Amino acid sequence: MHWGKLYVCFALRSEAEPVLTIALYEPEIPPNTGALMRLAANTGAELALIEPLGFELTDTRLKRAGLDYRDLATTTVHPNYAAFQGSVAGRRTLAFSSRGETRYDTIEYRADDVLLFGPESSGLPDEILASFPATHRIHIPMRPNSRSINLANSASIALYEAWRQLGFS
Repeated sequence: MHWGKLYVCFALRSEAEPVLTIALYEPEIPPNTGALMRLAANTGAELALIEPLGFELTDTRLKRAGLDYRDLATTTVHPNYAAFQGSVAGRRTLAFSSRGETRYDTIEYRADDVLLFGPESSGLPDEILASFPATHRIHIPMRPNSRSINLANSASIALYEAWRQLGFS
């Protein structure tokens, strides 16, 4: 189902104020997205969802994970990757992947950065990842022979590092 742009929020900041954005490309697992709605609400970040989604926004598992924070999160649904790109034009986007070259904690984050993550089962497609310079293809270290970190955990690690660098403001 195409939702177009959906805004679910009580905006407590001015439109001109820069804000970090977590972007999920074709997320598949409702509890991960719900947990990230809760994270966005608690940090002031925005959450961008890029269709197709692997679930409906009315899914009870999404609601359960997001609890009552869903109504406090700024969430935007984009019908496709091109629409998402247009909405963040002029902002730096960092593509997170286990195949990234730059470690997440070596970046100087900006207040309006977009942190892009791929689907849980496969990560960002090669063609999307390859469209970013090496300095914008980011990874979170793991032990050797580990395949991936849970999407909600990865986004939390990255967002908190960015927010920490920005003085939690």
